[in-house]
Amino acid sequence: MRSLKHSIRLRFTLIFIGLTAAVIICLWGANTWWLEGFYMREKVKDLELAYAQVDGLIKEEQEAGRDIAQQFKALDELRRREEHSAFADNALIKLIQDLNEKSNITLLIMDSANGTLLSSERRGDFLSERFLRNILGQNERPFELVSQTADYTIQKSFDPRNKSYYLECWGFLSDDSTSFIMSMPVASVRESVELSNRFLAYVGLAALAGGSILIYFTTKMVVSPILSLTNLSERMSNLDFDAHYTGNASDEIGVLGHSMNLLSQRLKETVGELKTANLKLQKDIEEKTQIDEMRKEFIANVSHELKTPIALIQGYAEGLTEGMAQDPESRDYYCEVIMDEANKMNKMVKQLLTLSALESGNDAPVMERFDLAELIRGILSSAQLMIGQNGAEVEFFREEPCFVWADEFKIEEVVTNYLNNAINHVQGERRIRIDIEAAQDEVRVTVFNTGNPIPEEDLPNLWTKFYKVDKARTRAYGGSGIGLSIVKAIMDSHHKECGAENVEGGVVFWFTLERV
Repeated sequence: MRSLKHSIRLRFTLIFIGLTAAVIICLWGANTWWLEGFYMREKVKDLELAYAQVDGLIKEEQEAGRDIAQQFKALDELRRREEHSAFADNALIKLIQDLNEKSNITLLIMDSANGTLLSSERRGDFLSERFLRNILGQNERPFELVSQTADYTIQKSFDPRNKSYYLECWGFLSDDSTSFIMSMPVASVRESVELSNRFLAYVGLAALAGGSILIYFTTKMVVSPILSLTNLSERMSNLDFDAHYTGNASDEIGVLGHSMNLLSQRLKETVGELKTANLKLQKDIEEKTQIDEMRKEFIANVSHELKTPIALIQGYAEGLTEGMAQDPESRDYYCEVIMDEANKMNKMVKQLLTLSALESGNDAPVMERFDLAELIRGILSSAQLMIGQNGAEVEFFREEPCFVWADEFKIEEVVTNYLNNAINHVQGERRIRIDIEAAQDEVRVTVFNTGNPIPEEDLPNLWTKFYKVDKARTRAYGGSGIGLSIVKAIMDSHHKECGAENVEGGVVFWFTLERV
C-alpha cells in the first residue's frame, strides 16, 4: 500500500517535471536557432514590400503621363521649405513618411540625368554615396548578400561609425531610368537572444523546482481517497460487504466511492439469489456467448460489404476535392460512381432493416387472398427495362388466375428477388422461365434460368446472410448476399418452404404457398 502511494505521487511529479522541462527546452531552442532568422526575414519582407509600393506608385505616375523628375523636384523643394499643406495629399510622400515612421526605412530616389529626386532625409548625400559605391563595387564596408533579383539587391552591412548593422536595398525601378536605395537599421538579435535565454533559464528552473515540490505534496489529496477505495475493493473481493467509503468529496472520486458503497450493499442483498440461480445464469452466459458470436459475425460481414463502396466514395470524393476531374465528363463520371455506391449501401441497409424486422417477428405477414398470376405479370411488366438491358428472355404463359392466401406485398418481394437473381446469373441461352404448379391445397412457384449450376456444397448456404457463391460476380451487379435471406425469412413467417436446385441446363429457385 505504501509503495502504491509513492508510485502515484512520483509519477505525477515526474510528469510535471518532464512537461515543464520540455517546454523550457523548446522555448530555448526556438530563441536560439530561429528567432534571429525570423527577425531578418521579416525585415527583408518589409524592404521588398516597400520596393513594390514605391515602384507601383511610379508606374501610376508614368501611366498618367506626368514628368516624374519634375514632380519629384517640386515635391522635394516643398518638403525642404516645410510647406506641408502643399504636398500632404501626395501618395508617394505619404508612403515615404509611413515607411520611415513604421519601419524606420530611409529612402532615396535618383534619376540618371537629374541626380537626387526625392529623399526621406534632409540630406541624401550619404545614401547617394552608398548607392554609387554599391554600383561601382567599391563598398569598403563588410557586407553579406541577403537577396538579389533583376531589379534590386538586398544586403546586410556593418557601419563601424556607430557599430550597428543595416539592411540596404538598392537597384532600379521598373522604368529603368530611376534608381533608389533604402536603408533600415537592424538590432543585434543575438545579444537579445542570449539575454532572453538566461532569463528563461533562471525563471524556468525556479518554476520547475517550486512546482515539483508543490505537486509532490498536493498529490496527497488525490492519493488518499484512492488508497481508501483500494482498501474497500480489497475487502469487497474477500466478500466483506460491511466496508464503506467514508469520504465526503463531491468530485469524481467521491462519486466513485458512493457508487462502490451502493454496489457493496446490493451485492450483499443479491449474493444469495445468485447462488440459487447459478444454473440459469450459466445457460444465459452460453446464450449470450452465442449471440455475441453472431453479432461479431454480423458486424464483420457488414463491415466487409461496406468497405468497398465507402473506399470508392472516399476515393472519388477526394479526387473531386483535389481537382482531378476538371472537365464536365470526368466530374459526371466521379459523381455517378459516388451516387451508385451510395445507392448500393442504401439498398443494403434497407435490406438489413427488412431482414431484422422479419427475424425479430416485428413485421408479421398480413394475410389476404390475391391472384398470384396477376402479381407475377405485374412484376414482369415493371422489370422489362432491366430484362432488356441484360439481354434476357422471360417466359410466363399462365393466363388463368391462381388465388393464394398470403401477404401480397411480401410475396411480391420474394418473386422480385428470385427474378433479379435469375437476371443477374442468366447465361448461355439467356432464358428465364416462371411456372406456377397448382395442386389441391398448395401452389409451387418456380423460377428457372439457364446458366452454370451452383456447387452442391453451396446450395444449403444460399439462405445465409452475406453468403455469396461468386463474390466477384455478385459485386459486379451490386448484390449484397441478403436478398435470399429475406426470401427465407418471409417464407418462414408464412410457415412455408423455399429452396434451390440444379436442373438440366440451369438452376431453379422455388417456394410454396397455400392455395384458396
